[in-house]
Amino acid sequence: MVVDKPAGLPVHPGRAGGPSIEDYFPAWRRGKNGPWLAHRLDQDTAGCLVIALKKSALIAAQILFAEGGAQKTYWALVRGVPKENTGVIDLPLAKLTSGRSWMMVPSPDGPPAITEWAVQGQGGGLTWLELRPKTGRTHQIRAHCAALGHPLVGDAVYGGGTGPLCLLARRINLPLDPPLDVTALAPPHMLKALKECGYESR
Repeated sequence: MVVDKPAGLPVHPGRAGGPSIEDYFPAWRRGKNGPWLAHRLDQDTAGCLVIALKKSALIAAQILFAEGGAQKTYWALVRGVPKENTGVIDLPLAKLTSGRSWMMVPSPDGPPAITEWAVQGQGGGLTWLELRPKTGRTHQIRAHCAALGHPLVGDAVYGGGTGPLCLLARRINLPLDPPLDVTALAPPHMLKALKECGYESR
């Protein structure tokens, strides 16, 4: 099953309480156990989140994610205009912790992190990017866009932004049997800027 997770809703319950995706698990349960999250999305990221209703489906999906067989497509609104229309960011990332805060930073000692990107449109000083991460590092797209010099709109950690994060897990494709291929709609908080960049609802 794939749900269209809204931005701001965590997948797990937080220390301070509040709603999360896991609150819906009892309604989705199809047996004595489960369901299970097949992967993760940041709290501030909207879009496709895969949830397994059977243990066999969980294992199959986790193998695909671990081996790079899952095809993930993201949409992001970033500040500024890249010099090129397409590119590949090949930049290892490592976790940097300071007190109770942390972030991912470029580091030659970090695990590999690779993201393909392509410009979809521009407008109002912003650029609409389509990104295809080839690895699954924490905050990979956010850290890579910041390293490119074009942080995500609303990214307080990597770009000093305010407001909701403009990052959408647009599409997920898992070559299972039968295959899973799902596309999420653009979330309301991104629509105005996307339209200024040439987006037409689809």
